[in-house]
Amino acid sequence: MTTTPYHGRLHRIGARRLSAVFAAGLLAIAAALVAPQPAAADTPWLDVSEDRYASFSVPAAYVQEQVGQVSQVVIEGNFGPSAAWAEFGLTRRGDAWSGVLGPLEPGLYYYQVTGDDTKSLKDPTNGTRVASEPLLSTFFVPGESARLLADAPPGTGGAVAPLTYRSGREERTALVWTPPGYRAKGAGRYPVLFLRSADGAAATDWLDLGRTRQILDNLSAEDAMEPMVVVIGDGNGSGDDRELKDLGRAVADNYRVHRDPAHQAIAGISEGGTQALRAAFTNPTRYGYVGSFSGPPTRTVDRKSAAAANRNLRLLRLYTGNVTDPGHNATYRLTKMLDRAGVRYEFDGVNPDGGANWTAWQENLVDFVPRLFRRVSDHGPSDGHLPLRREFTPPPAGTTPTPFVTRDGFVTFETTTEFTDAQHVTVWANVAPGGSWLRVPLSRDGDRWRATVGPLDPWFYYYRFIVDRVPVKDASNPTKVTTEPVWSTFLVPGKQARLLTDVPAGQGGEVTSMTYRSTVANQDRTALVWTPPDYDPERAQPYPVLYLQHGGGQSYTDWLEMGRAKQILDHQFLDGDLVPMVVVMGNGNVSNFNQELLGNIVPAARARYHISADPAQQAVAGLSMGGGHAFGVLKAHPGEFAYVAAFSAGFGSGAGVDAAAINAGTRMLRLYVGDRTDFVYPSFMASLTTLDDLGIRYEFDGVTPGPHGWDVWQKNLIDLAPRLFRR
Repeated sequence: MTTTPYHGRLHRIGARRLSAVFAAGLLAIAAALVAPQPAAADTPWLDVSEDRYASFSVPAAYVQEQVGQVSQVVIEGNFGPSAAWAEFGLTRRGDAWSGVLGPLEPGLYYYQVTGDDTKSLKDPTNGTRVASEPLLSTFFVPGESARLLADAPPGTGGAVAPLTYRSGREERTALVWTPPGYRAKGAGRYPVLFLRSADGAAATDWLDLGRTRQILDNLSAEDAMEPMVVVIGDGNGSGDDRELKDLGRAVADNYRVHRDPAHQAIAGISEGGTQALRAAFTNPTRYGYVGSFSGPPTRTVDRKSAAAANRNLRLLRLYTGNVTDPGHNATYRLTKMLDRAGVRYEFDGVNPDGGANWTAWQENLVDFVPRLFRRVSDHGPSDGHLPLRREFTPPPAGTTPTPFVTRDGFVTFETTTEFTDAQHVTVWANVAPGGSWLRVPLSRDGDRWRATVGPLDPWFYYYRFIVDRVPVKDASNPTKVTTEPVWSTFLVPGKQARLLTDVPAGQGGEVTSMTYRSTVANQDRTALVWTPPDYDPERAQPYPVLYLQHGGGQSYTDWLEMGRAKQILDHQFLDGDLVPMVVVMGNGNVSNFNQELLGNIVPAARARYHISADPAQQAVAGLSMGGGHAFGVLKAHPGEFAYVAAFSAGFGSGAGVDAAAINAGTRMLRLYVGDRTDFVYPSFMASLTTLDDLGIRYEFDGVTPGPHGWDVWQKNLIDLAPRLFRR
């Protein structure tokens, strides 16, 4: 037997116009350079645990006081796939809107609180500030992969100061980082790197969101970069040759820097990268090092410009994110143009997990800076980065059922044309860590709304559109979920999702409907029954049977439509991991489940299928409410089912429980729960204490990463089924 080890273990940022705060110029920059303000005296709205879960609790009274009555509250932030901007919906519990998200990858996160799509406010208990975006707060999740983004020890880093200069008739301000040990007077001079911002973005974003100060401080402390002066400009100017000359002159007049091209570098993000490219080819004798972070080209490079660049540039290095990065296709076209012109350049490869956001640009800066003003031996892409073989172009709108799923897990959603007058459209899906749910904003694309999301891991996904706060089914997706009419589903194929895929036609088991009379509900009801391949109703030995129950708000169809039970059981049988058995999925929506199961479902199943009545050959399991039902049967009828399992359910009270009878009659009691994003996690853990106190034997192999959702329960069934009816 083999089992799968599932247990134990922008939007706007960088592309928006400057806010009124940055328009205040020096005031905003000064605000970014002072230490963060202390948090308000109120209870913090955000708590980040050591194991990287972010717990939000937003007082409903405060929200109402600030923006009025709202029907929903979300946390908007860079939580989506590829660190994309997404909305994490909170649940109203008592006096607060709350929710838990995670585990988050190490790194910097920024967020704001928003009610009813448009009523945004800052977390007043978080003292961090983003100068250009006054509603944003930030928090840092530490970890080895983000060690260069952490604050350097006090007194070991460089210094940041504003530099005011004139360009034409305009007075402008840049930020200047000087390395540790820099002195205004001295004999030696430093090379200089000019960092350019995206169009309309603030220079302060490089510090507040890009963690540039921390990156430079840490690289310097590790002796991984040459000592240099780094000048950060905003994206609110022309970025033309004159403005760059004026800034360069001001830096040379105020800092001890070299003026020759061999000691000058320029790089930028998005349109700032375009400025760097333009400088490389229009004036190649000014900068010896050029970097473009997702920067689209704006001019053709001819042979003459290429020859000049090759003579003078010591490094031209290009960076791009994955297909969610608007610069992805532009970078592909740029590489082809440079190849045709004969320009020497380096390409960092496609960042498979990064889009056009600060998470990706931080990595670009970490890679670029150590290559400046020194000889390096490595000129290839970063580890794990991929070749750029082609442009990414989803099918034209309206030409294919949605979503459109690529082989590498990028998913394009689009609406029909009926929402042209909508104001806010998102796709709600289980795309967050562990299968939690996020709402990813869609953008207008003609008379439709569209977005590409990813990369998503191979697995089974479900989603719905939310149009101006109203859930809507994707009418172009033919899949359905009987108990959730607005849900649609899709599968991202891959090795990890193999057990959730259909087996070849004719090789799997059969699912049939069983109608039975419910004396509890006083109606005819239906169960779905899986029988294994080559099921033989005449064989000498009756089949063991698993009664598999759904959760609250669900019904007998859900284990097939959402739980992928048929696919899981088919694969495990064909793999030789499953004892041939019959699985009965009944309707548990009754007032007395024990009576429904033992008095109605079981007799009907025995009458129609060749299944055993021996307790040693019977199992009962369920998720959430169904797990509670399994516990209820165990308590009331110990020994009736030798195998019992509960997914994301609590045992409840131990009063009146016959622990000795349970131990004597139960061969396996196996328990499962999601991580701390599963809202039953606290009650489940309390159940373990109850079971321990009662002396009941059970198996618990640790949490299943994920929330109170199908990602977890599918993995629970994958783990459970091969364990049944074996000694």
